Amino acid sequence: MFTTNAYARAGLIGNPSDGYFGKTISLIVRNFRARVTIYESPRIEIRGGHRDRLEFSNYTEFLEDVRLNGYYGGVRLIKAAVKKFSDWCRNSGIALDRNFTIEYDTDVPVRVGLAGSSAIVTATMRALMQFFDVEIPRPQLPSLILSVELEELNIGAGLQDRVIQVYEGVVFMDFDKARMERDGYGLYEPLDPALLPPLFVVFHDNLAEGTELTHNDLRSRYNRGEPEVLAAIREWAGMAQAARDLISAGRGGEIGPLLNEAFDLRARLIRISPGNLELVQRGRDLGAFTQFCGSGGAVIGTYDGDPGRLERIRFSYSQMGAQLLVPRVTE
Repeated sequence: MFTTNAYARAGLIGNPSDGYFGKTISLIVRNFRARVTIYESPRIEIRGGHRDRLEFSNYTEFLEDVRLNGYYGGVRLIKAAVKKFSDWCRNSGIALDRNFTIEYDTDVPVRVGLAGSSAIVTATMRALMQFFDVEIPRPQLPSLILSVELEELNIGAGLQDRVIQVYEGVVFMDFDKARMERDGYGLYEPLDPALLPPLFVVFHDNLAEGTELTHNDLRSRYNRGEPEVLAAIREWAGMAQAARDLISAGRGGEIGPLLNEAFDLRARLIRISPGNLELVQRGRDLGAFTQFCGSGGAVIGTYDGDPGRLERIRFSYSQMGAQLLVPRVTE
């Protein structure tokens, strides 16, 4: 029996340029995780987690589940991951000759930009690799994980989430087009978490938005060659590079204005709901710098490290029903 984990993540800066040969910085959030257990069994079986509900006591309970979790749980992600894993093994001349049962569960908040779906896929890939004693090169693994949603499930997404969930810690990612086309993966540079400024993450379940809503619209505009979109991709990448240089130089406390600038550029380019605008603004009103962790529903912020300020920020967010946490990046 093998049990594997993959953790939530927060995009610090550069998102969503990762899907467009840009640059990003992301960090792991160990406060939440997806866990997969795999063991040998007579037949292949996938057992759903607590969010894969098929029975409800009344309409109210049913509708609330649909609102929070949508129409799909994690089972389709696991099935698609098993399919892609078997494809990779077949193409590598590796025979898979054992049946298994996979059980999973997750406490990553749903559809708020903390990479809950990719955490399930990443934990599943890790479990399959251990069960079958298969080693997939680490730089290639995020691309295989991404293909599960892109190719099997037609869900728009980028590499950032999968890279950080494979590498963990804090990673600067450069998805240079020439390198990507040559190697199939980007430059993934771990950064020292101790060099990060004080951070917080805030999320609100009622402000959840699927990543595909942003990615699908942006992709079509990018493919049409909209000058504003192409310029924004370059700007986001430049902000990520600037933040990386500051952090590496021990000046992580200076990256705050870049976070504000990154979100403000997004807001000029992509429609942001009033609730998500408030999620960003409340922190700023109290002296923090904030921007989205992903596509909406959660923000990451940095501040001056004053505990009193953090508690004022926490209280302000609680008034709108949002939850604040300090991300655990290391074990």
